[in-house]
Amino acid sequence: MHTIDCTSHNWLAYQLCNEALRRHLHLITGRVVDLGCGTAPFKIDILVLANEYIGVDWPNSLHSGAHVDIECDLCGPFPFPDGFADTVISTEVLEHIPTPSAFLSEAARILKSGGVLFLTVPFQWHVHEAPHDYYRYTRYGLIYLLKEAGFEQIEVTENSGFWQTWLLKLNYHTARYARGVLKLFWIPLWWTTQIIAPVLDRLRATPQETVGYTVLARKT
Repeated sequence: MHTIDCTSHNWLAYQLCNEALRRHLHLITGRVVDLGCGTAPFKIDILVLANEYIGVDWPNSLHSGAHVDIECDLCGPFPFPDGFADTVISTEVLEHIPTPSAFLSEAARILKSGGVLFLTVPFQWHVHEAPHDYYRYTRYGLIYLLKEAGFEQIEVTENSGFWQTWLLKLNYHTARYARGVLKLFWIPLWWTTQIIAPVLDRLRATPQETVGYTVLARKT
């Protein structure tokens, strides 16, 4: 899982990703291909249940390194035969793919029949890794793209509500002023907002406002 640093302005964002995977970890089995794996934060957790983990990422990715098993263009054909994987995962990657339909079709191709696709994607999030930041997806756009790629049993879940979304945005904004000793002033505010926001979201669900989505789908 992602390491959580409770003095940071954005540890809640990493915790949301951790929780998304934790809820579905029992479904991530067999041979797992992680598309856009970066530093492979989930590899150890996945291998508790899976037989094999293969991390795939762009050559010269900002996050690539020793954790990447295979380098390839994530916009092009993946270097795997049909029906290669039992599970495909991709966390916070789809927004960086200029051809999402081709990416999802390739994910379907390399999955076995009945195989599982696990995705997390941002919705209300700032531009990052520019200029390679192309899209934000609603649940309806995700369902459409996945159906077009041949997936069924599609489940889309909001990862947060209004308060977590808004307060993370506030923290990212204030982080630009946290230089040197000034960071000590902001840390208590960041910690407090990230503790309180999930509680406020539980009190009143606002699915129209979310940091992002978790997606689970199966290949027929």
